[in-house]
Amino acid sequence: MILNNIFNFKKICEHLNVSPEVDYAYCPDCGELVENQWYLVRCACCGVKLPGIIKNGVVIPEKHYCHNCGCKDFVVERINKINFIDIRYAVLVKAIVDSDIKDYTQSWVNKDVFYGKKYISCGT
Repeated sequence: MILNNIFNFKKICEHLNVSPEVDYAYCPDCGELVENQWYLVRCACCGVKLPGIIKNGVVIPEKHYCHNCGCKDFVVERINKINFIDIRYAVLVKAIVDSDIKDYTQSWVNKDVFYGKKYISCGT
């Protein structure tokens, strides 16, 4: 147990196959429902956008000070939809959506139904 923690033998899915273009998607590798969350880092003093990174699970600015005013304080802002202008500054966090239902079954219904020898398409 201690060796697992020291050498990080536990495989944690990073959801690399989940597209950043969608808001929610199921990861094809682990099957978890993943939400793409976008964050912008701004200077607390002048409000200029700063390039951000994720360090130890926290969104922080890439540099320790604002390139515009020199302030060290920053504000992390979550945005709903990413704009192409903000893509240089934005940070993507792929968060697992926790559901209250642990055991569930999903089913889908086809619109096409086969009756005897005839093939009937419903709804068209």
